[in-house]
Amino acid sequence: MASVVFLNGEFLPREEAKLSVDERGFLFGDGIYEVTRVVGGRLFESGRHLKRMWRGARELRLNVTMSSEALIDAHLRLLRENGLTDGEAYVYLQITRGAAPRTHHFPPAGTPVTVYLSATRFLPPDEKRAAGVSAVTYPDYRWSRCDLKTVNLLPAVMAKQHAADHDAFESIFVRGAVLTEGSHTNVFGVLDGELRTYPNSNFVLPGVTRDLVVELAKGLDFPVNETPIYTHEVPQLTELFLTGTTSDVMPIVRLDGAVVGDGVPGPIARQLHEALVARMAEAAPLGAGAR
Repeated sequence: MASVVFLNGEFLPREEAKLSVDERGFLFGDGIYEVTRVVGGRLFESGRHLKRMWRGARELRLNVTMSSEALIDAHLRLLRENGLTDGEAYVYLQITRGAAPRTHHFPPAGTPVTVYLSATRFLPPDEKRAAGVSAVTYPDYRWSRCDLKTVNLLPAVMAKQHAADHDAFESIFVRGAVLTEGSHTNVFGVLDGELRTYPNSNFVLPGVTRDLVVELAKGLDFPVNETPIYTHEVPQLTELFLTGTTSDVMPIVRLDGAVVGDGVPGPIARQLHEALVARMAEAAPLGAGAR
């Protein structure tokens, strides 16, 4: 892990970063987070990440006083402090409602939020992508505001552990008879030549990479239908893949032990990954995005 972190306006060694036991992120999971990819020292799609963060802050009524520009500046300095201005990395941002005596209702007005960032070197999982990965399904017992990227991640933890228990790369949530999303990814399938994915709603996170892949697919003239994939349709899928900030486009070649399509990464997933990598390479200079 990187040795310098940002905590409430200070850049300090990780071992010196301390939080109060009254911190509401610790007591309640009362906060939001974002993970932004870094390529060659530049934040990739920072505007989209900040837009989603500000929406989460509004929905949770978090009084975030740092501006988008200040947050971007903190990201960039953190990369410099940790020697991560070349190659690939990612920056983790977490904002919670702060520290206050434990009550379920919000603390008194004026209680400062807690802002934390860390930066980590990243190596894309290209070997796994070349071969394709396995996934397993997992019941979607989560609450109905999955569109908010909160730090309440116990369902994702349990689902990811289920995948680890079965030597799989990811768990895919199933709500009723529908594939919704992965524990930390979005899910796409190809059926009758059409790209399918769960529509953005309160039941899935509006993934930054998901939305970008939809745009790239349309630019490549792939038919896109933002309609759920039903469990009974899975055997007819010719491709199944995941998207995410650290997964990019990841082909699934086995689901619950059954072969998907031809059992190898498919051409649509491959072309979309190539298009995504090209977009990263040509990314414009850093911008703070919109609040």
